[in-house]
Amino acid sequence: MSQPILKYSVLAFAVMQACSALAQTTMTEVVVSATRPAGSERASIGGFADAPLLETPATVSVIDRQRMQDLGIHDSTGAMKLDAAVSDSYNAVGYAENFSIRGFNLDNTSSYRKDGLAIPGDTQIPLENKERIEVLKGLAGLQAGVAAPGGIINYVTKRPTATSLRSATFEVRERGTLYGSMDLGGRFDDRRFGYRINAAAEKLRSYVKGADGERQFVSGAFDWQVTPDALLQLDLDYQHKSQLTVPGYQLINNVSLPTGVSQTMLLNDQPWAKPVDTKSTNAGLRFEYRLSDDWKASVGMNKHWFKRDDYTAFPYGCNFDYGFCANGDYDVYDYQSAGERKSPFGAQAMVQGKFSTGAIRHDLTAGASIFTRSDKSGDYVYDFAGMSNIYHNVIVPPAPGNPTTGPVFERRSENERAVFVQDIAAITPQFKLHAGLRYVQVKRDEYIPDDNSRVANAPRFYAHSDEGFALPNVALVYSPSQDWNLYAALSHGLEHGGIAPIETTNQNTALAPSRSKQVEVGVKGAINNDVTVSAALFQIRKGHEFTDEAINTYVRRGESTHRGLELSAQGGVHSGLQYGVSLLALHTDQQGTGQADFDGKRVTDVPNFKSSAWVEYAVPAVAGLKVNAAWQYSGEKAFDLANTVNVPAYHLFDLGASYATRVAGMSTTLRFGVNNVFDKFYWRDVTPALGGYLLTGAPRTFRASAQFDF
Repeated sequence: MSQPILKYSVLAFAVMQACSALAQTTMTEVVVSATRPAGSERASIGGFADAPLLETPATVSVIDRQRMQDLGIHDSTGAMKLDAAVSDSYNAVGYAENFSIRGFNLDNTSSYRKDGLAIPGDTQIPLENKERIEVLKGLAGLQAGVAAPGGIINYVTKRPTATSLRSATFEVRERGTLYGSMDLGGRFDDRRFGYRINAAAEKLRSYVKGADGERQFVSGAFDWQVTPDALLQLDLDYQHKSQLTVPGYQLINNVSLPTGVSQTMLLNDQPWAKPVDTKSTNAGLRFEYRLSDDWKASVGMNKHWFKRDDYTAFPYGCNFDYGFCANGDYDVYDYQSAGERKSPFGAQAMVQGKFSTGAIRHDLTAGASIFTRSDKSGDYVYDFAGMSNIYHNVIVPPAPGNPTTGPVFERRSENERAVFVQDIAAITPQFKLHAGLRYVQVKRDEYIPDDNSRVANAPRFYAHSDEGFALPNVALVYSPSQDWNLYAALSHGLEHGGIAPIETTNQNTALAPSRSKQVEVGVKGAINNDVTVSAALFQIRKGHEFTDEAINTYVRRGESTHRGLELSAQGGVHSGLQYGVSLLALHTDQQGTGQADFDGKRVTDVPNFKSSAWVEYAVPAVAGLKVNAAWQYSGEKAFDLANTVNVPAYHLFDLGASYATRVAGMSTTLRFGVNNVFDKFYWRDVTPALGGYLLTGAPRTFRASAQFDF
């Protein structure tokens, strides 16, 4: 039996064994139907505890598991299409899923969170064991400490269920991608103990021909109600993914967009190209203790292990110059970076309680956190191999000399310690003052490149930095009625400096941490207990980072200012019709760069207008049948810092349907969907980094699945 088949067979056998062991007791099926009142949705990402989004003085969106199931979403890329404030940011097929929020690229180190604690965003974050995705848009200095100014994405882990849960899903899509998953939950005989087991496997056949791969995932979450006041939670997960990555296109002659190219063309199509292979593991632990009716304490921690072997037949330039050739030729480089490792650890302890001082009621949170990480890698290989063409692939031999990655050693380590406090004071029944402060101490040791990097056991030299930052956050909330809130908020943020891209004079070197500031005013409301609406005006300022081509050095110079209006609505006309709408109008501006061609221009890869909408309708004439549709629009985007080339706007339409029935006594949901119904060609993602790249969007694709609940 071949190794890939063995992997899937072992996983399938393990899932079947779990099913047989856990499903010994026959239980009567109980179906509970309920409509969630508008405005009751909650999220922890806007503060330090689950709170109604209606009362949170920040822009937060939540994408829950049911919505993702109904729309056939299995990855973050699909989920983020539902939020107009979130865009792709060099989100290459087969590589990490990278995003921007409100026009700011997220930081792979600190902007992605699992249950509030930072995890690397350097690979696809699995959704099989996630209950929902929370997106905080704007600065998160108080909530998270170090994070990119666009916001943070928090993945909330599934917990054990009170009743028995058995669910299996099988799906086929694209060019023969096969997907299977299992979700098992419930309580043991001793009801104090609960479990949630998830497993998945994929045979990946991307819409880009040749970008094939595989993925396996397994996780477990366990609860122990030690006493009525004490709860201990543990979660573990492991994922392996191996897939040939899809690099992007460059400008023709460095001045114009490529024309006549195919969305299914793989520029990495060389016999010696290897898949990008990643392995990631999480271990999370949380303990909560109720001190009294008004006070509780908690401590949570998460350890992450990440390993990546990165290989690409990398397309870059023409005859060692920028841009592809006029006839579509491009230089092919043998890129290798084997043995990359990251091992972050995060922990946070909090005390939360309620008390009064006179007529003022307080909700107080105080705590401390720590975050450490160590990044290890060797000197990468980047050797010229030959030339190929964007219209017809040309096979080239591998780079001469059989090059390999240099010795793997620690390149960067960080130690982030913080203390924080937040008080929500109810000054009157209509006014609440949210005031908080986080003090962060950031220490970093960073390797200084020298000639010894390829010598094993050679002495290494590191630059050390140690800085402290106070990050205040204040907001005033006015509630004219129970269902409406208006707020004004001022916040400070902190982000790690960007890492200089390859082929710059300071390549792989991180800039110093920098501050950002945000002002936001907004309104949130619930209409007739059916629809929630929100609107926010914001302005974010941060230091502008870019590659100064005159000196070929990555620098922070000048300032980026993003001003925008964000609107959203979600709810239903009646129980059979549900919908969601998200809009973002954004004006970006870069100033003080020291280069006349850049000042006053738009920030790259950020549309002035972006929108997303979905609707789902339960067909009354056919019990169990629902149809859905989704629409996305992205306005024109600037490709380069000087705004000399712009990427056209595009519309995308998706259609789908689901049918709930019973098959062999099991509750069964059949789903079918078509993405990009009109087969639109579009450039979905552009970046000026690495010489500038453009990534094509997927053509028309199909999916069909069956979910069995038993």
